[in-house]
Amino acid sequence: MTQANTPHVLIYSTPTCPDCRALKEWLTQQGIAFEERDLTDPKIAEEAKSRTGVRVAPITIVGNEVFYGTFASQKPGLMKALGLSGSR
Repeated sequence: MTQANTPHVLIYSTPTCPDCRALKEWLTQQGIAFEERDLTDPKIAEEAKSRTGVRVAPITIVGNEVFYGTFASQKPGLMKALGLSGSR
């Protein structure tokens, strides 16, 4: 039911990034599907850099909004972008 009007979510992450893991776990708990791209691939890293202007993980793109930095710093903006209430 939450999927009906949820914008596309794309995450640029690395396998060893704790904030990336926290972000993916949280999205999964919220029932939000996401696409993940691995920043350890140089082509993916270049794509992320040209698209967002940053080279940090995780980078989360929701629709046309870009979030980056720690999961804690992204979460309030992500909740708003995804239309989630602060209940969880």
